[in-house]
Amino acid sequence: MEHVQGEIQQLNPAPGGTGFIGTGILLLFLGCSLWAGCVNPFAPGRDDGAAVSACDPHTVDGIFQCFQAAYTFRDTTVYGPLVDAQFIFVYRDYDLGVDQTWGRDEEMRSTYGLFQNAQKLDLIWNNIISTSAESTTVNVVRGFNLTVVFNASDVELVSGYANLTLQRASASDPWRIVRWRDESNF
Repeated sequence: MEHVQGEIQQLNPAPGGTGFIGTGILLLFLGCSLWAGCVNPFAPGRDDGAAVSACDPHTVDGIFQCFQAAYTFRDTTVYGPLVDAQFIFVYRDYDLGVDQTWGRDEEMRSTYGLFQNAQKLDLIWNNIISTSAESTTVNVVRGFNLTVVFNASDVELVSGYANLTLQRASASDPWRIVRWRDESNF
């Protein structure tokens, strides 16, 4: 015990001294504490890389890239901003012989469910079949192939056309999907 006290006394500055070593250690400790308080080296950082940087919804091509990135990374935080508050999804119920629709809330719930239950989604956009555009509205009919892997023995292949109506308030705003008519084989 006396040996330890002697070492501690050696670290303490002499009475009336500057205390440079003690101050340096204190500053180093505070610096490390502040750094550790801001950064957790064991927590993964936020990755805005792959999904977000792969797209720009300010262009028509960019919105398709965002759509593809959202499906590839199964990321509703990328998909959600693409879907307008007034969104309508339309599909043909061939059993009943009528068109069925749902709004944005159901679209987000069903997409979230798909993203959670699929092990892998592979969306490939094909040729644009038709397009009509104004400054704030665009209608695009585009072919797609979607592979949905739920597990190794449950793989769904969906192909067809997405008939999308995109809108934006002004030329500087991002495009949003306001209407999606599904023309697929699913």
